[in-house]
Amino acid sequence: MRYFIVSGEKSGDMHAANLVKSILSQDSDAEIVGWGGEAMEAAGAKILKNYRELAFMGFWEVIKNLPTILGFLKEIKVQITDFQPDVLVFVDYAGFNLKVAKWAKSQNLKTAFYIAPKAWAWQKNRVYTIKKYIDELLVIFPFEKAFFGNFGISTTYVGNPLLDQMSGFEANPDFLKDQNLGKKPIIALLPGSRSQEVKNMLGLMQTLAETKKEFDWVVAGVSSLPNELYAFENLKVVKDQTYDLLKNATAAIVTSGTATLETALMAVPQVVVYKTSVFSYWIAKSVVNIPYISLVNLIGEKEIVKELIQGDYNLEKVEFELNKLLPGNNLREKQLTDYSVLKSTIGEKGASDKAAAVILKLAKK
Repeated sequence: MRYFIVSGEKSGDMHAANLVKSILSQDSDAEIVGWGGEAMEAAGAKILKNYRELAFMGFWEVIKNLPTILGFLKEIKVQITDFQPDVLVFVDYAGFNLKVAKWAKSQNLKTAFYIAPKAWAWQKNRVYTIKKYIDELLVIFPFEKAFFGNFGISTTYVGNPLLDQMSGFEANPDFLKDQNLGKKPIIALLPGSRSQEVKNMLGLMQTLAETKKEFDWVVAGVSSLPNELYAFENLKVVKDQTYDLLKNATAAIVTSGTATLETALMAVPQVVVYKTSVFSYWIAKSVVNIPYISLVNLIGEKEIVKELIQGDYNLEKVEFELNKLLPGNNLREKQLTDYSVLKSTIGEKGASDKAAAVILKLAKK
């Protein structure tokens, strides 16, 4: 069978990579191409475009880059037509992928969407687009099955793929020695995987590091971004070793996204932060209809971690919230207890295998 997989960012590449491995384990003759990154390629897919070229975030940023995005849409349509997949698989990255899905249905291609668009949070009208253009929807949160199922969408709850990713983690026993760390408690800084996020988040973290020198402030960097983005005094950067960093951290400051859930599953107390352009934030405020932005709070359906968004992301508030999470504080213990409940809610590993089984069944129809 022939599979064309589209992922548009680092987390999607990670989950798509595990999906590729599962597809190959269930279909030894599988031929897999698509858009993604190094993880997908290492898993066995042929990459036609790297996700780094697609990393636009925020409403204003998308508008500014619209001609480029339209060019990408034209390009991927040609590639899909040339490859003629038995099934087209979208992984997250809803804005772009749903546009491709609409065209794909006009070409009578079978479509599956893994890690569903968050229509329950904003742009609820997307459910009608999904129903019209997606054959199989594979969701990763328990409440999503009922939400999308109520609209008559063929929906399968497969579990959360982060558990698959994290189950393969083997801690480096020499991490602290290799990074010349361990003399001070570590505060992990997870500023995101996109250049715009890093630019928006790291400056304040650097200022905080200057005022609290009793800690080692260590940035979870990614090798796909240039070194100059991380060029801050008092901040040590460790690239592509986020789980080792979290395993050795006392607490963390985390940009909202998948990393908040990873941090919770690694049992590291955290403050969640987020800042974007004024225009993008204003648009988001007007359309988003959820009480929280972090996955930890959304899944837990309560405030497990403190969220400091936009103007609240300032030195005074971050320091205040961080201090409450240090050893000896009651909030730290409460957050760790809530993490345990959260983990039981998510379930067991195996999302990639379950998703692959549904996709294979669709491809063979």
